[in-house]
Amino acid sequence: MAGGKETPRQRMIGIMYLVLTALLALQVSNQILQKFVLLNDGMERTSKNYALKNGGMVESIEYTIAQQGNNEKDLPKVAASKKIRANSKEVFDYIEALKMELIEKSNAKNEDGNFSNSSLKNTEVSGNLFANQGKGEELKKKLNDFPKAVEAQLKTLGITNLTFRPIARDASEIDLFANDMEARSKSFVTLNFVKSPVGAAIAILSQFQNEVLNIENEALTTIANSIGSFYFKADITEAKISAISNVVAAGTKFEGTMFIASSSSSASPTMTLDGRSIPVDEKGFGKIEFVATPASSYDDKGTAKKVLKGQIVTNVGGEDKVLPIEYEYFVAQPVIKITSEVVQQLYAGCANELNIDVPALGNAYAPEFTVTNGDRIKGAKAGQVTVIPNASGKVTIGVSSGGNKIGDETFDIKPVPNPTISVQTANGSELDISQAQPTNVLSGVKIVAKSDPNFARTMAKDANFAVTGGEITLVRNDVPRGAPVSIGAGIRGLLGGATAGDILVIRINQITRTNFRGEKIPMDFRGVVTVRVK
Repeated sequence: MAGGKETPRQRMIGIMYLVLTALLALQVSNQILQKFVLLNDGMERTSKNYALKNGGMVESIEYTIAQQGNNEKDLPKVAASKKIRANSKEVFDYIEALKMELIEKSNAKNEDGNFSNSSLKNTEVSGNLFANQGKGEELKKKLNDFPKAVEAQLKTLGITNLTFRPIARDASEIDLFANDMEARSKSFVTLNFVKSPVGAAIAILSQFQNEVLNIENEALTTIANSIGSFYFKADITEAKISAISNVVAAGTKFEGTMFIASSSSSASPTMTLDGRSIPVDEKGFGKIEFVATPASSYDDKGTAKKVLKGQIVTNVGGEDKVLPIEYEYFVAQPVIKITSEVVQQLYAGCANELNIDVPALGNAYAPEFTVTNGDRIKGAKAGQVTVIPNASGKVTIGVSSGGNKIGDETFDIKPVPNPTISVQTANGSELDISQAQPTNVLSGVKIVAKSDPNFARTMAKDANFAVTGGEITLVRNDVPRGAPVSIGAGIRGLLGGATAGDILVIRINQITRTNFRGEKIPMDFRGVVTVRVK
C-alpha cells in the first residue's frame, strides 16, 4: 500500500490479512474453514470488480488524452497506464494459477465444484507447495517486484510523490507480530503457508490479489488526475468588486468595477509583491495585506502616489510562466485632528478632555496614545482621551493606530487661572462693595472664590474653588479695632462695636481648588477686599 494516510479500503485489506494470518496459528474447526471460504468468495468478487474498474480507467485515460488532442506531454501516460495494467494482470494471473494448483493438489473441490471441508483442513499441501517446492519465495519476489515496477513507471512521467511498501513481508515487518516472541522470527513463507490449512492459504492468496489491484488503482488514479496538468484551465470563477475606496462619505459617489475573476484548480501559482511572498488560497487567489508606510512628501491634496510591483508564476503549456503585475495606489497623509474646548494650551493638573482623530484612516483607525510630561486616561470611545499635564513646560501626545505610529502633537501647559474674590450676602447674591453696608447685612456675608468664566466653562470638573485661608479685621481711622477673625468664622462680635465709617478689611492668603479626582489642591493667593460700614 502507498505511504501516507491509508484509504478505508486499504485499512480493510490490511485488517483482513492480519486476521487471516493470525488464525493460522489456531486449531481451525469446520466452521472456521467455512468462514475462510466465505471470505475468499468476497475477495474474489472484489478482485473481479477491481480488475474491471482498472481496465476502464486505462481506457478513460487514453480517451481523455485523445479528446485533448493527444498532446505530446500526455501521450506517455497512455503507454505507462497500459504497462501497469499488464504488470498487474501478470501478477494476478500468476497468483490465480497458484490457487488452482493448490486446489488441485489438495483435492479441495469435489466433482460438483464445491469445497470439501476435509481437504480444506489439510495442512501439509500448502507447506509442501510453497516451502518445499519453492513457490513461496517465488511468490514473494513477484509480489514485491510489482510495486517497484509501478513506481518506476510513475517516475518516467515525473510522478515521484507516490510510493508503496512491500506486499510480501516477514513477521518482523508486521506490527502485529513484531513483538511476539514466538511469531516474529517467521519468514513470509512460514508465516503464511507452513502448517496452514488449504482453505486459509487460498484466502490469503486472494487477499494478495486484492493488494496488487489496489496498488494498480492508486497508480492509475494518480495518472488520470495529472492529465492536462500543464494547461491553465480556468475552471474556478468568482464575481468580484474592486472599489476605489471602501469608505464613502454620505452624499458622495461610490465608484468601482464589477468583474469575473477566474483561476485554475490544476494550477499551484506562487505570488510575490514588492519582494514579499503572498499567501495563495485553495482557489488560487492571493491575499494582499500590508501596512502602508508614510511617504516622504505629499501633494496639495495630502496624498502620495505609490506603485505595487509583483509577479505570478504558474504553469502554462507545461512551462512556468512569469506574469508581471503593477498596481497604482495612493497613500493619504495621516493628519491628526484634535477637537476640544481648549486645544492651543492644556491646563496643568486638570482633566483636559480631547477627541483625537485621523480622518484618513477611516474605519481602520484603532488609536493608542502616549503622553510625555503628563498622564492620560482612556476615553469610552475610540479617539477620546483625557490628558493631565504636569505643572509646567510642554506636553507631547503620541498618536498610534493598530501599533503603527502616526505622529506627535505638542501643547504648551497653561497654569490654572486664579479665581476672583466675591463678597456675597447670606442669600447668595453678590454684595456691592462700592457702597457702605449696614451691619445686619455684613454679619452674614460669605467670602467666595469665583472661577475664571472661560476656565469654568471648559474645565467644569476642575473649576471648584474655595477660600481656605485669611482673616477679617475691623479698622477705624486706619487703626484696627479688636482682634482679627478667620475667614469662615462668624463676625457678629467683630461688628458689635462698629460705627458708621468703619471699614471691614478682608485679607485672603490661601485658596483651595478641588480637582476632577476630588483632590484638594492649595493655591498660593494674596488679595484684599474692603467694605465700608454704614
